[in-house]
Amino acid sequence: MSSDLHNAFVELDAAINRAVIGQEDVVRTLIIALLTNGNVLLEGLPGTAKTRSVRTLARVLDASLGRIQFTPDLLPSDVTGTEIYQEVDGHQELRFQQGPVFNNVVLADEINRAPAKVQAALLEAMEERTVTVAGKSYTLPPLFMVLATQNPIEQEGTYPLPEAQMDRFIMKISVDYPDDDAEESIIRLVRGEENSDSGTEEPRLSQDLVFQAREALSAITVSPNIDKYIVALVMATRDPARYPDSRLKEWIRVGSSPRASIALDKCARANAWLCGRDYVDPEDVRTVAHSVLCHRMILSYDALAESVDSHAVIDELLRQVAAA
Repeated sequence: MSSDLHNAFVELDAAINRAVIGQEDVVRTLIIALLTNGNVLLEGLPGTAKTRSVRTLARVLDASLGRIQFTPDLLPSDVTGTEIYQEVDGHQELRFQQGPVFNNVVLADEINRAPAKVQAALLEAMEERTVTVAGKSYTLPPLFMVLATQNPIEQEGTYPLPEAQMDRFIMKISVDYPDDDAEESIIRLVRGEENSDSGTEEPRLSQDLVFQAREALSAITVSPNIDKYIVALVMATRDPARYPDSRLKEWIRVGSSPRASIALDKCARANAWLCGRDYVDPEDVRTVAHSVLCHRMILSYDALAESVDSHAVIDELLRQVAAA
C-alpha cells in the first residue's frame, strides 16, 4: 500500500471535517463512496450540513460541481440537457446543450421534491455513466458521482424515491443533528468565515489520485470467510426465517438485491484501505452495513406499527448473523 496515496486521503478526510463539523461519519461515508465509484443519498432534516458536505468534497477534490435544485416543476431535460437550434456559419444546426449532470460531482438537492419522472432522469447516469437524449448517447466524465440529499419522507410536499433508484445508491447516510460541543464549534466556524478575508489554503486532491486509489482497492485481500459473511447478511434479509429466534421475519417484507452484496464488498474493502490495512476483517463489513443495507429493504407493516426502523433491523441482523 502506497503511504503517500493513503496519506492524501487522510488529509482529504481532515480537510472536509474542518469545514463540516460534527459529521465525521458522513464525511467517512462520502470518501468511501468516492473510492468505490458509487452514488450517495444523504437524508436528514434541514440545516444538517448535507449540501455543505457535498460542496466541500467537490472543492477539496478540485472537481466540477453541478447543482440541481429539485422542485415539483422540474423537467427531465433540466437534468440531462436538451437539443437546441444554434446558428453556425449562417446555418441552423441542432446541437446538444449539456445539463448539470455533465459534471464530476452532481448535487441533486432535495431529490424527493420532484416527481418520479424527473428522479428517473438520473437513473441511467447513476448506473451506466451515460445519458441518452433524442436517441443519442453521451458519456459522462470519468470521475462522476451523484450525491443526492433529501428531507425525511414525512415532510410535506415530498415524493418517495422508487426502489429501483434507491438501489442505485451504494450508500445512504442518515445525517443527525450535531452535539453541544460541535454546535459551538459550528458557530465559531461560521463567525470566522464571515470575518476572514484571507482564509487558509486547502489541500487539493487530484482526480488521478482518486483513480489510483480505486485501483489499490483491487489489491485488498478478501478471504472466503468474509465472502460467506457478506452473503449471509444479505440472504438473511431475503430469508429471515433462517433465524427463528429473532423477529427478522416479522420485520422484513422485501430483502436486498444482489447489488447489496456487491456494495458490501466494495465498501468493506474501501474501509479497510482507509484504516491502513491490506485485508478485510468482519468489522469492516459491520462498519458499512447500515449505510449499505438500510435503504435496500422494505419493512413490514408490523415493523412500522412498532416504530422499528431499518437501523434497528440491521442491528438485529448483525447480532443474529455470525462471522464465519
